[in-house]
Amino acid sequence: MIELMLLLLTCHVASPALHSLKHVYTASSEVPNFPDFVAVVFVDGYQTDRYDSVTKTTVPTQTWMSRVMADDPEYWKRQTLYWEGQEQIGRVNIELLKARFNHTEGIHVIQVLNGCEWDDETGDVFGFGLISYNGDDILILDMKAQRWIATKPQLLRSQHKWNNDKSWLEFMEHRLTKECPVRLKNSLEYGRSTLNRIELPSLSLLQKIPSSPVSCHATGFYPDRAAMFWSRDGEEIHELVDHGELLENHDGTFQMSVDLDLSLVQPDDWWRYKCVFQLSGVEDDLFTKLDPAVIRTNWVEEPADSTLPISLSAAVAVFIILTAAAGVSVYKKRKAKCISNSPDNIELSKKLRAES
Repeated sequence: MIELMLLLLTCHVASPALHSLKHVYTASSEVPNFPDFVAVVFVDGYQTDRYDSVTKTTVPTQTWMSRVMADDPEYWKRQTLYWEGQEQIGRVNIELLKARFNHTEGIHVIQVLNGCEWDDETGDVFGFGLISYNGDDILILDMKAQRWIATKPQLLRSQHKWNNDKSWLEFMEHRLTKECPVRLKNSLEYGRSTLNRIELPSLSLLQKIPSSPVSCHATGFYPDRAAMFWSRDGEEIHELVDHGELLENHDGTFQMSVDLDLSLVQPDDWWRYKCVFQLSGVEDDLFTKLDPAVIRTNWVEEPADSTLPISLSAAVAVFIILTAAAGVSVYKKRKAKCISNSPDNIELSKKLRAES
């Protein structure tokens, strides 16, 4: 469940026109040194609001969200009242689920994710809802069918009750497909200078040792609606390629990598390969050629009779490169869920090329 929730919060590459607003709250019991209720709101992956059971106040976490007060002076007060109500419901539901699953003492956690996505090209709106308990999905909202789906037999009673409560389903539909898109569009307007900005990445080729894949690493770009691939003679290739995960940097920009296995690439053919990066809203592709002269590596072949010590500056440089290469290795191990050879990514690549 944690993995799925993180995926929903961080992946935005399915469509360059798709925007999202997500409410996430966690209610817990017996978690030391942690509020038993925490709620956050995300707009296009940016956390904009936060509430917890210790402060009892909803506050903006982006400076541009403070602008909402000019249009709606009661906004933060109203949000605080809403989350206070959800906090009480969360405590009740913890006890209810503990009884349903025959749990007693110990740490127990409910996580709730709901919100909407809005396609600014088609105008389509999609509402969604997901509830988990102790890391397992237990109830999933199918907004199109207007029904909840229980994944555990202990929740069949709730599924039946909720699906037969038309007023509850109508409330969820109104909140997720009517109110949510309005809040989303307003938030996008408040954060336009941040959310609509374009920042180009720096591209680097990294390799741990000569037998390792060459990793093309892009970092510092925004937005996250991007595609990255290796090409041969100008055509995108899928064999010998391993896509890394889309990750967020501490400054709100993003990074990604894509590896090329050189085991079947002849040295005389290196010039035919290049790494291509495409960013939504940018007409021209960025690329770097597969050139051994520009590959950064921590591997150094020393002459057999060499007795000269490595200088301090060289040692520092090797350490920095080793650290970067180790990071790329981590990206490779965390298999791509957002950027992969999937049809969605291939279609995104084609769409970005078509936009240019």
